Amino acid sequence: MQLKRLVAIAIFLLTLVGLILSAEPAKTNGIATFKSANNRNKVALNGSSQAPQDIYFSAAINQSAPVFGCEVQPPANPPEPSLPAALTSIPITLERFRKSVATSKTTITSQKAITASPREIVALAAASNYGDRYLKDLSGKPANYAPIIVLHETVGSTNGTINFFQEFHTDEDIQASYHTLIAIDGSVIYLVPPDKRAFGAGDSEFVSALGQEAVQTNPRYPRSVNNFAYHISLETPEDGMNEDYTHSGYTEAQYLSLAWLVAKTNVPLERITTHKIIDRSGSRIDPRSFDFNLFKKLLTAYPRTNEIEIGCSALRKFQS
Repeated sequence: MQLKRLVAIAIFLLTLVGLILSAEPAKTNGIATFKSANNRNKVALNGSSQAPQDIYFSAAINQSAPVFGCEVQPPANPPEPSLPAALTSIPITLERFRKSVATSKTTITSQKAITASPREIVALAAASNYGDRYLKDLSGKPANYAPIIVLHETVGSTNGTINFFQEFHTDEDIQASYHTLIAIDGSVIYLVPPDKRAFGAGDSEFVSALGQEAVQTNPRYPRSVNNFAYHISLETPEDGMNEDYTHSGYTEAQYLSLAWLVAKTNVPLERITTHKIIDRSGSRIDPRSFDFNLFKKLLTAYPRTNEIEIGCSALRKFQS
């Protein structure tokens, strides 16, 4: 019965998201259009001249950054629907998503490192669509798994995806988010800070040498990897807006931006996975047509840093 319910929910969500993501960005006050300020930003990472996409997002949401950090343990009886993430009156900045770290002393794993960087945009998700990371699970056991990176694809446009995540959803079954989105032109859009828990995967687990890794943070939902995952999604090409198992693939600019971004997390290759691999419902197949060999090759061309710190390392003293 539970499996049938999960399958029904998955079909409903796929249909709902497809309808929403195909829509135009919301016509509300405070919608900003991000355009390049100069011609230098019109050069894609692959060196070809490509005009950047116009990215639409609610500038008003960026005016309230979420409270920094993590909570010790999730409530045993959370309100329904769950309370939105607590916000401050301080505008969010790029520094919240990645700290600038000098790379002169980092180890470069290739003869010739790539130094180009993508366009970066902050488009904070609505507070209902992400939550806190926790140092302990519902039963009080430590939830200190090392971070993983989960790769996704949007099956929708960049602007449609941003619009959906910036809508305040009270229905927990459709609350969703990624930490970061990479557009067709390679633009990197930050949606949820890395210290917060993006709702990128449902019933899921990561299998490592240590065993099955997952954390339950809500008694109404199964365990998932969200508490220690950093979710990155690639914008799907036009011929992939369907349920087929393959499409034409992602652009070189997207692969380069992905490698650039992942290198800043310093997460090891063996802890980089996909939505398809970690999903336990059997309904997820993304990111389709992903070239993992190309990604690994590009990743070695970037210096590894800790500019993006995933999770709650500074607060793990509370786990003892």
